[in-house]
Amino acid sequence: MAIEQPGSQLPLRVVMFGSGPILTPDAKRFLCRLEGHPEIKLLGAFCQAETQSFSAVVKDLQQRRGLLAWPLLFLWIARSITPFFTQPRAELELRRSLAQMADKIHFVPHIHASEVLDKVRSLAPDLGLIYGSPILKPKLFEIPTLGTLGIHHGKVPEYRGNKTMFWAMYNGEQSAGITIQKVNARLDTGQIVKEGEVPIGRRSQWAVWRDLEALGLDLYIQAILEVKAGTAQYRPQTGPEGKLYRNPEPTDILRFWIKQFKRHLGST
Repeated sequence: MAIEQPGSQLPLRVVMFGSGPILTPDAKRFLCRLEGHPEIKLLGAFCQAETQSFSAVVKDLQQRRGLLAWPLLFLWIARSITPFFTQPRAELELRRSLAQMADKIHFVPHIHASEVLDKVRSLAPDLGLIYGSPILKPKLFEIPTLGTLGIHHGKVPEYRGNKTMFWAMYNGEQSAGITIQKVNARLDTGQIVKEGEVPIGRRSQWAVWRDLEALGLDLYIQAILEVKAGTAQYRPQTGPEGKLYRNPEPTDILRFWIKQFKRHLGST
């Protein structure tokens, strides 16, 4: 089997790593862009999840977010059904595309299990791609010939860890960042391949996230194509390393709302 070399005319062979009992809307769009791109060949997607069901979604949220599970579940339902009303044609096309690639999407209980590692090796991928996966170990992310890229919705090295867009807004930053990095053994410390940012100002979390997600998908595809062409520039992170952020607690969210309200009053 031919292995892709930078600058080759062959499509770049990629695998995606994710997690959760269902694919998030942005992960679905990412997969469809990979599948539809003439210079990229999607070999498979491996998502860590014990089962696929609504109860599994609830259990996953409860384990990760505690008391916030139920309001987040409501937001997840709203986010899932909104596209049917705002852009029904695009949503139907997205679902049709996902159905056509269903045999490439694998939900596995343990993403580092020996059978998963063997399957990924058998696919002989050129490049690995992380989109919302658990923290990967070198024995998995080093399988692809050209390594593995990951998307991080935050500026680095200032904002590492979880929900960094929320924390950027919480801390009163003027912009939220997005980073495409080459994955290494330490969390969010890899070499930067692409980066960008979107303004925050007085905008809502949803508006900032929507723009950050769209920019992130564009930068991710650009990074993949630059790796394929052999023109990708890997830059080390510079500056002081920021704290490792965690998922916000209910009290953090309450303080954030109070801060937003005060900022709004102060600007009127």
